[in-house]
Amino acid sequence: MPKTGLIWLAIPDDSAYNCLSILTTAYGFIVRVINDSKGGSEMSYQALYRVWRPQRFDEIVGQSIITQTLKNAILTKQISHAYLFTGPRGTGKTSAAKIFAKAVNCHYLEDGEPCNKCETCRAINEGSLSDVIEIDAASNNGVEEIRDIRDKVKYAPTKADYKVYIIDEVHMLSTGAFNALLKTLEEPPANVIFILATTEPHKIPATIISRTQKFDFKRIRPEDILERMAYILKQKNIEYDDKALKLIAKAAEGGMRDALSILDQAMSYGDDKVTYENALQVTGSVTNELLTTYVEQVIKKDTKNALITVQKVLDNGKDASRFVEDLTSYCQDILLYQQDPQIVEQLELGMVDDKFKALSDQISDEEIYQIINELNEIANSLRYTAHPDVYLQVLTVKITHLKQLEDVSTTTSVDNADENGKIKMLTDKVNELQREIEQLKKSGPADEASQSQQMVKPKPIEAKSGNARVELAKIYPILGRATRQSLNEFQEVWPDLMNALSVTQRAVMHVSKPVAASPDGVIVSFEYPIFFQKAQANRELCDALENNLDRIAGKAPKIVFVPDNQWPKIRKDYLASHKDELKGKQNTDPKSQETPTEDEKIDPDSNDPKPIVKKAEELFGKDILDIKND
Repeated sequence: MPKTGLIWLAIPDDSAYNCLSILTTAYGFIVRVINDSKGGSEMSYQALYRVWRPQRFDEIVGQSIITQTLKNAILTKQISHAYLFTGPRGTGKTSAAKIFAKAVNCHYLEDGEPCNKCETCRAINEGSLSDVIEIDAASNNGVEEIRDIRDKVKYAPTKADYKVYIIDEVHMLSTGAFNALLKTLEEPPANVIFILATTEPHKIPATIISRTQKFDFKRIRPEDILERMAYILKQKNIEYDDKALKLIAKAAEGGMRDALSILDQAMSYGDDKVTYENALQVTGSVTNELLTTYVEQVIKKDTKNALITVQKVLDNGKDASRFVEDLTSYCQDILLYQQDPQIVEQLELGMVDDKFKALSDQISDEEIYQIINELNEIANSLRYTAHPDVYLQVLTVKITHLKQLEDVSTTTSVDNADENGKIKMLTDKVNELQREIEQLKKSGPADEASQSQQMVKPKPIEAKSGNARVELAKIYPILGRATRQSLNEFQEVWPDLMNALSVTQRAVMHVSKPVAASPDGVIVSFEYPIFFQKAQANRELCDALENNLDRIAGKAPKIVFVPDNQWPKIRKDYLASHKDELKGKQNTDPKSQETPTEDEKIDPDSNDPKPIVKKAEELFGKDILDIKND
């Protein structure tokens, strides 16, 4: 018998294995069976996301800007040597890479689109073209694999015009592999194109990113996912429920592949019919009606019925984490609906009912904030527990016993009224004093003693600094080396520093100013203690100030905050406590030991500054000092 060949055997299915056993035992052949019977076990069904994978740029959903840019680059022959496709899973990165590989090698382009009919396009679709190499970096992440690419990349393509390397999940490459790839990306052959795809671009070295054209694939809008799923089901003549597709589109979280996978499950579960109940079972979601009922019970402080609702969710086999996610999303929709109903109509694809609208009028935003905070804490705890029902029950009891916000808001209103009354009283007092000063100026000179007795000096307002504490241990070292020159430098760059902050950070810092500075530190004063407290507690703000100062001024000084109403006392206490030290510095100064000339002698009755005054002028400048003789 020949060593190789094709043998056709027309035998019954029940005798097939006996015949194969005889052939294998007698001749030691490796036998491959091609089952041509209609009742064979060959798997012919393919998942929806594979069957309906885009084959043209126009079929990629929700990425029109990227696809149009790529088509224009092909039409104008402005093809780069390396591309980086980034974005969430299932948004079309690998599909776009394969379509691009077809388009640059297709000789029958149609408005920048591959024809999908020529030999090259068909070979790429089948995965049989040797010039288009797809590599999974998750399993080929070593230096040797990349070196192999580097060695083979110098050879010209065998059939196509361009040799295209598609490296998926490129962030999985090791540091050595990235270094091996770097030189090839920097100086590649003219007929080679690299397309790198990743879901985590932050893990890719900047040296790699700078040598590629970067395209950010965004999450696909639920409306676009809904439209694509409806098109596919119509092509397959499958019945579906609109609410089911909307639920699946929302559960996909911006991924087209995830949406088609869920749709596939729903079709299998419903025997080629997609219903809302099937979609709920497949996604594990909770109905909007049940969520509305639960939130209503929470608002009414009906703990008993809320616990019954939670138990009903668990009895239906719903996942506790999914219930918390759905509830968080529901609260978010209420909050957004109170601000702009149109936004929620778009996000929920028109699934907003009258109960939801009524509920948004009954609950306050403060209550929603508290509920969302509790949901976030429970969501973190559910990851590490084997008893999710306990956590859901605790959550229910907790959010149905939240502090009555009406009382809080009433108390806040009273406090605000008291504060407004104090401010108004002080404003009236200041206006009264200004009128008295104007009258005194008009009446001419008078007895200063009587005027001083008549003038009532208002007591300074002592602002409370709350829990924030002034850090004298950090302030004094800065004052010890402070100079007016350093303060001037920081005052000059202060407006630029404020512009570099975010809007929320700028809102806190808009009532601040630098009041003293040394080469390695700056003291910032706040006009209102409440902003001093916020800045003191905001570590992110301090880091932003120091980083931006480093970028703008070329130095990263230590920044210390003080309330404006306490700054004069801090300054005075420092000068008083370091008086001897300042005098000692003056005495040890070599210039002070020299015999003064007649012009340099200090008259005891003159107004020449003393050493401590000189130091104060160096620290704070002459313009803000008020010198009084004891």
